[in-house]
Amino acid sequence: MHLWCLSLLLSWSTADQADLILTRGKIVTVDPDLGEAQALAVKDERILAVGSSDEIDQFRGEATRVIDLQGRLAIPGFIEGHGHFTGVGQSMMNLDLMQVRSWEDVVSLVTEAVAQASPGEWILGRGWHQEKWDRVPEDSVEGFPVHDSVSAVSPDNPVCLTHASGHACFFNAKAMEMAGVDASTPDPAGGEILRDGHGNPTGVFREKAAGLVQRVHARSLQETNVRERIRRAARLADQECLENGITSFQDAGSSFETIDVLREMVEAGEIGTRLWVMVRESNDRLAASFGDYLVKEAGNHHLTVAAIKRSIDGALGSRGAWLLEPYSDLPGSSGLNTATVEDVIQTAAIARKHGVQLCVHAIGDRANREVLDIFENSFPSPERLAEARWRVEHAQHLAPKDIPRFAEMGVIASMQGVHCTSDAPYVVARLGSERAEKGAYVWQKLIQSGAVVTNGTDAPVEDVSPIQSFYSTVSRMTRNGDRFFPEQRMTREQALRSYTICGAHAAFEESIKGTLTPKKLADIVVLSQDLLTCPEERIPETQVDLTIVGGQVLYQRL
Repeated sequence: MHLWCLSLLLSWSTADQADLILTRGKIVTVDPDLGEAQALAVKDERILAVGSSDEIDQFRGEATRVIDLQGRLAIPGFIEGHGHFTGVGQSMMNLDLMQVRSWEDVVSLVTEAVAQASPGEWILGRGWHQEKWDRVPEDSVEGFPVHDSVSAVSPDNPVCLTHASGHACFFNAKAMEMAGVDASTPDPAGGEILRDGHGNPTGVFREKAAGLVQRVHARSLQETNVRERIRRAARLADQECLENGITSFQDAGSSFETIDVLREMVEAGEIGTRLWVMVRESNDRLAASFGDYLVKEAGNHHLTVAAIKRSIDGALGSRGAWLLEPYSDLPGSSGLNTATVEDVIQTAAIARKHGVQLCVHAIGDRANREVLDIFENSFPSPERLAEARWRVEHAQHLAPKDIPRFAEMGVIASMQGVHCTSDAPYVVARLGSERAEKGAYVWQKLIQSGAVVTNGTDAPVEDVSPIQSFYSTVSRMTRNGDRFFPEQRMTREQALRSYTICGAHAAFEESIKGTLTPKKLADIVVLSQDLLTCPEERIPETQVDLTIVGGQVLYQRL
């Protein structure tokens, strides 16, 4: 960059001394007008200037911290476009079932936890996924385990093991007994109790059925310090995000009570990650209290609450995604509609009243169509809808004729690259090859049509690592070495934009985040290698060396 260009962009005097200078690196600004640079300067938490190392050196003063990048890549801080912030921390406090390879492994972990627990204490875990195991459990139903073996090792301890998707739970006999659930218990609306051939509950509860047992656990939590558990989870999540280069986290649904705690922590300077939070509450509670929770950039740009989250279906792995046609591997089911269309329409009216974004979880093609219809019918004109930037969270499986509607309506496709490669081994089984090819994770079709596509991990559904999701996005490589319809993968530049400026746009924050442009917040990540040019197979080896938020180094790899 030439100095004349630098001067054009700056309003600060060149006599200003920087608080921080990054020099002798490859700085990818993601700003088309700035391109790449060698160095940047930060002052008062904002980017002061970008340019060559010599140009930026003029901002050096006696108190300036100078970091020699030694050729390393610096990019805008990653924006996690859809995750569950306290959920990340909570998963770290419970049994981690993400890496188990069989149901027997799960039983062993529960056995160990019971040995360390008091009688009556709940055993909690998350992350199991029957489609990712080496073998199908014995006496399984639809490939899901039955509770007998876990119940045998935990007769006095209720057990709740949440599916990796978050859209099903496994309970043992003790938990079901405490909840009064047996063969006579009917399925609730929007949920299903999986049963064996005799009609007895297997232990697997899909979608809203899980609430039949979870409410018993929730009552037990009232006897503990719930707020302190939220604080602990938030602290763990914050550290995990910073270690992974995440400077902003779009939280996909927190309660009023959780937001109260997060705001206290943010205003006390206890959280380094910037949070953009969707409220997840019933329509009655939203109507009564949502206006009291609207907040923008509290805690020095560390907390914004300006969106509402709803879910209209479940997940593909648990066969809860709502489809236009039945599942190929379960012809008697088209999935679950977890919230009625009428209910989501009421939520849309609340969102419009307060002038905030509505973000609706939709995975199946039927769910996505219904949500797009709700969005379209909520505004007097396409222009007004486009201005609102309402979002479909996941948008995983689309009917071909609905793909162009995202761009036409200005609806954000809030997607997760790692879901594609994680789900790929069973997507074709669930949808059939034709539906999978035409509408599953169609990133390029959406981008080419003009839609804004963001990226994330849905953590703790998947690991929160942006590097792993970036790799999935550009490779579509599954764990068995196959590429899942590779023509839909993003270029590396598109993937970087999906994790930076597109995420900022999806939250109305593009004026302060998403590019390394002078006057924007100095949120930066420095990587161990150039993931934009290194061999594709080496992308997962990339490590976060520095995470900088507002010009402050909040994480540095040893």
